[in-house]
Amino acid sequence: MTTYRIAEAAELLGVSDDTVRRWVEAGRLPAVVVDGRTGVPGPDLAAFAESLALEPDRERTRAASVSARNRLAGIVTRVKRDAVMAQVEMVCGPYRMTSLMSADAADELGLEPGVRAIASVKSTNVVVERP
Repeated sequence: MTTYRIAEAAELLGVSDDTVRRWVEAGRLPAVVVDGRTGVPGPDLAAFAESLALEPDRERTRAASVSARNRLAGIVTRVKRDAVMAQVEMVCGPYRMTSLMSADAADELGLEPGVRAIASVKSTNVVVERP
């Protein structure tokens, strides 16, 4: 299971380290201590990121800086597979992204909830890759 440091979780959620620490202290975001460092389990971070993306008053602080060609770091929140295709949902800071790809590609990338990935966006095409 992937565990993210506080700074990594903050980057993926598009908030400050202090905000993530406050969420952990308030019990809003589950955390574990590994080798003396606080971390957030990947599946818990994915679920939390998805819940944040659904909040209607979520700040869109980065909206003005987005151009047609972007690589947005994020966390995979859901992967739906069938025999041929996979639908990959991600939260990249304040943005929700969905990509359709072959099931083989999703398997090769090891995409599952809680995994860090990068959404490369160009026009209407979203490409997901692992960092």
